Amino acid sequence: MIEDGRIHPARIEEIVKKVDNEIEISIKEAGEQATFDVGVHGIDPELIKLLGRLKYRSSYAQNVLQHSKEVSFICGIMASELGVNVKRPKEQVCCMILEGGRSRGGRAACLDRADLAKKYNEPNDVIHAVSAHHEDVPPDNILAVLVQAADTLSGARPGARREMLESYIKRLEDLEKIAMSFKGVSKSFAIQAGREIRIMVEGEKVTDDQSVILCRDIAKKIEKELSYPGQIKVIVIRETRAIDYAK
Repeated sequence: MIEDGRIHPARIEEIVKKVDNEIEISIKEAGEQATFDVGVHGIDPELIKLLGRLKYRSSYAQNVLQHSKEVSFICGIMASELGVNVKRPKEQVCCMILEGGRSRGGRAACLDRADLAKKYNEPNDVIHAVSAHHEDVPPDNILAVLVQAADTLSGARPGARREMLESYIKRLEDLEKIAMSFKGVSKSFAIQAGREIRIMVEGEKVTDDQSVILCRDIAKKIEKELSYPGQIKVIVIRETRAIDYAK
């Protein structure tokens, strides 16, 4: 409008209507592509539209539509690995509905999402899994547990969310800093997404027996000073090299 100089109410309404139509088409295409990607068919067009809106939403810098698809994939993989007798589309429809509720103005409550699932005639186990997502009701079937686990994995993986990434990097730095605070340590490397730390000690300053004690002391200090999920494996490596030359 600035370029052609026609800035007046009629022109503004024309542009707004045009952009609205473009966004509606984009939303529909995004929803259809998402259902195609996860292999779900026969979803109500209105639900597809709700899912497509997630393309323009984010949670802690994580795109919600991408998160929804990721949750669906993870849930399906876990069900397959466990040999659970749950049809793959059910898990994926459940996850998509679960996140589809977010497009209805802010983060909708899980029970509201369950109403959404009922509205579109989804199976009872899917409706329950949506309700139990944040334990508003206790999970009573394997699908509900898988959905909870898949959603947690997608949101908590390193790099998924800005806040998570920052805390993840800080945890790795803190791990290495704790190891380096001990005498005789030359290098430390936090690996396996922070689930393991390998510590190199100076062979001439630390004996084999001292390495064992050092490993235990570092583990205790990590337990005392850091908060972390699961457990962290501490490995102390002492290396002695003998070098000579044949002339």
